[in-house]
Amino acid sequence: MHLEKLQAFVLSNSDYGESDRIVSLFTLEHGRLKGFARGARNSRKRFGPALETFARIDLQLNHKDGLSSLRSADVITLYSGIRGELGAIAHALYACELVECLTPEGQPLPRLYRLFASYLEQLDSANGGDADRRMFEINLLNILGYRPSLEECSRCGSNFDERGALMQQGGELACRFCAKTGRAMPASALQWLGRCLATGRFGQMEFDEEALQQAGILLDESVTTHSARKMKSLEFLLQTCGILTNHKS
Repeated sequence: MHLEKLQAFVLSNSDYGESDRIVSLFTLEHGRLKGFARGARNSRKRFGPALETFARIDLQLNHKDGLSSLRSADVITLYSGIRGELGAIAHALYACELVECLTPEGQPLPRLYRLFASYLEQLDSANGGDADRRMFEINLLNILGYRPSLEECSRCGSNFDERGALMQQGGELACRFCAKTGRAMPASALQWLGRCLATGRFGQMEFDEEALQQAGILLDESVTTHSARKMKSLEFLLQTCGILTNHKS
């Protein structure tokens, strides 16, 4: 078992015993994996602050199935801009848990790694917002193969007309010929999501509130369908957004 040098984001961590720590990582080279950091809570030299959630790090580990052994880690960035804003922290924690819930273990996903890096950089510099969150979600679903069809009926393959589509359980989108009931999903929301897939830059998308709200309903349904568990960070995000909105008003 040889020592590997990897690039990674810390998705979550938990204390183990008196001095150890178990860390969930999203690596460029191996995708998502778990690592055991012996003595991490006491060793400032080998780990320091590098195992904090949503830190970007260089690390050395002995990689194996199940639980890899972390030897050392060095900080690339802790995203101090995120850590200074409650709303940005909430969005970053949600993104981490989303990646942890939806990605397979041990499968490299370089496109998602780059998307995740871009999103955290946006949160770090501009604090982000609901539009950036939705752009991250639709691109993540697309990379993982979970994205709902935005232009064609999932059942018959016909193009949606100017009325949009009807959303079925699980986020499936169908035309009005194939589905007689369902939540109306307007064409403007589907078009906005399509533009999110066409650009790789956060903070550049123009939108109207109604389209964003409807797109969010579709994404919430799709994410819930494919996530392995109820995400605690989403509750924190919604509570935080409510707190900040009330504070501003």
